[in-house]
Amino acid sequence: MPTSYKIRFVFLAALWLLLCYMVIASQPITPWVVFVIVASGIVVWVPLYKKYIKNGKGKDER
Repeated sequence: MPTSYKIRFVFLAALWLLLCYMVIASQPITPWVVFVIVASGIVVWVPLYKKYIKNGKGKDER
């Protein structure tokens, strides 16, 4: 995986963690908050995993 992809992953992870922290800090933890965080993680990370890690190519096939 090229360095630019690693930088993108780190930036995206930091942004996602910051947003999760903001959600958790702004309200008490309830099952709905946990669901929102898990759902957002699936929406963000599964497509990236499928594209860059599972295929192992790292190509942007547009």
